[in-house]
Amino acid sequence: MTACGSSADGPTTTFFAGKLGGSDDETNDNASSGDGNLSIVTTIFPEYDWVREITGNGENSVDRTAADKADITFLLDNGVDIHNYQPTAADIVKISTCDVFIYVGGESDFWVDDALKEAINKDMVVIDLLEVLGDTVKEEEVVEGMEAEEEEHGAEDSEGNEDEEDPEYDEHVWLSLKNAETLCSEIAEGIKKADPENAEAYSSNLEAYLLKLSELDEEYQKVRDDAKYDTVLFGDRFPFRYMIDDYNMNYYAAFVGCSAETEASFETIIFLSGKVDELGLPAILTIEGSDGKIAETIKENTKDKNQEILSINSLQSIVSADVEAGTTYLGVMKDNLEVLKQALN
Repeated sequence: MTACGSSADGPTTTFFAGKLGGSDDETNDNASSGDGNLSIVTTIFPEYDWVREITGNGENSVDRTAADKADITFLLDNGVDIHNYQPTAADIVKISTCDVFIYVGGESDFWVDDALKEAINKDMVVIDLLEVLGDTVKEEEVVEGMEAEEEEHGAEDSEGNEDEEDPEYDEHVWLSLKNAETLCSEIAEGIKKADPENAEAYSSNLEAYLLKLSELDEEYQKVRDDAKYDTVLFGDRFPFRYMIDDYNMNYYAAFVGCSAETEASFETIIFLSGKVDELGLPAILTIEGSDGKIAETIKENTKDKNQEILSINSLQSIVSADVEAGTTYLGVMKDNLEVLKQALN
């Protein structure tokens, strides 16, 4: 699987009590100082923001008793895509000494097993999001009209038979509010295990945040129930399957969630343009960071050429500057709801 977002390199950032911290040296000293702080390392922004809410550092937190105790590291804070990320030596040190480590799981986190072998803290709580969700994790799928990636051949056994490849799972589990509720509950349990003294505060914050997630989930369902259309079309990659399936919608797209492809074939363009015409769709969607060229080409090949091209955020390119500016998981998902509402009406 390859990247669908930015591939910028840069040092990771540690958030002390939910705020930007200092240098890597300060981060490493803090992580191993045994000063009573709770060190939590997250790989992606949704995990980081969920932890911030649970520990009392989020805008929806109701109990800030233990807020100052949390040292929260966000590893991919400079826009490095999850599928391209390679941990630095400093990252490995952060992980090896932390109290709680949270990652997505799946093919993109192939490096995690080796990183955990270096763990100094043998009591570390480790949370794998895909493992938490279990059988509800979806395999990637290629739908009608979508560009399929060239298949890689598996290794051959001693008799010359090709081994079957393991299924490739869709890792974009954070784009489901229903998944978020499950994952936040598991994360809160992990944090309470690492810091039982403040379990009550973490439980109170979780309860408040789950209410917000549930309320937004209901808003999504209402938009879906009241919508004129039941289908969205992406002139781009498609990491939103969990969201689409949550509300029983249909979709068409140029590529799977994180395809390596950047150019769509003539056949794909014509198919998608035809679907826009056939279904009368008012919008063509792209994801954040897209140059929009494929969407524009699809539009130019429709009959009316009057569709809106809208961008929806997959939360894969959030950087530390966005965090400082107040970006939150719930805020982005609320913005996405407004985009979805336009696309379905």
